[in-house]
Amino acid sequence: MENIKSVLITGANVGLGRECARQLALTSTIEKIYLGCRSREKAEAALSALVADTGRNIFEIVLLDVMDPGSVRAAVSNMKAPVDAVILNAGGTGGRHPTALTSQGVMNIYAVNVQGHVVLIDEMLNQQLITSTVLYAGSEAARGIPKMGVARPELKDASVNEFLNIAVGRTFTAKSDPMDAYASVKLTAALWMSSMARKNPHLRFVTVSPGGTTGTNGFDDMPFLKKLMFKHIGGVLMPLFGMMHGVEIGAKRYVDVLTNPKFKSGGFYASKEGSPTGKIVDQFPMFAALANEEFQDNANQAVHQLV
Repeated sequence: MENIKSVLITGANVGLGRECARQLALTSTIEKIYLGCRSREKAEAALSALVADTGRNIFEIVLLDVMDPGSVRAAVSNMKAPVDAVILNAGGTGGRHPTALTSQGVMNIYAVNVQGHVVLIDEMLNQQLITSTVLYAGSEAARGIPKMGVARPELKDASVNEFLNIAVGRTFTAKSDPMDAYASVKLTAALWMSSMARKNPHLRFVTVSPGGTTGTNGFDDMPFLKKLMFKHIGGVLMPLFGMMHGVEIGAKRYVDVLTNPKFKSGGFYASKEGSPTGKIVDQFPMFAALANEEFQDNANQAVHQLV
């Protein structure tokens, strides 16, 4: 969109976040890119590499850790000017113990994918620091990817309490498949985004999946067999079967959705049914729960009870 000149990206020092920053910097209308990162050392290395790759010195580091709400609030309090767009890219499987609880009482996998971003957007909205668009990095896991062994999340009644149970780990155990927890968490986030779109009609809230993407750190801390399948074997074989693509394609999805108004506020865009790659399409026809406004608002209420 022509009014987007500045962008904040979380998880911007590696993988999809860094590649998205690179691609945006090659867009002449982008004037400022804020790199949201946990580590100053890694952020500075990424900034130097991005300047060298793009020939543009338009990057600025914002230190924030989405696993730590206090860190997020501190980062927002230090922001001196509004940004046009925020790309909520940070995420993953929550470390070596995805369903273990943080000091805030939510699962690690929920904290990194949802809680930190809810805090970030709320704080920025309260201080009028977003002028145009919020983009959330969703996942096809939210509606299931049977070909990759990821089942569709089962919602019993999609009540506020059910979403709270997902967040605080009552739905899962230490022996649960991390991908089951990941799918439910990503579903919660997509519903939250759609609710936020209706509650903030002056802004655009869009969920887009980067798709099955090689070259990211998202599976680094998964159990050995899952890591072997998704990161190592999958990284070699899955692209051959159209089940994964490179980080350049995944990041381009962010850029395309961010800059094209045809992707409507409140929508969730990802791969066609049965695949985590290929053309991105509206996900609502595939999974009716995604379009249910009551479910959306229940998820929104739940995530806000935990911040």
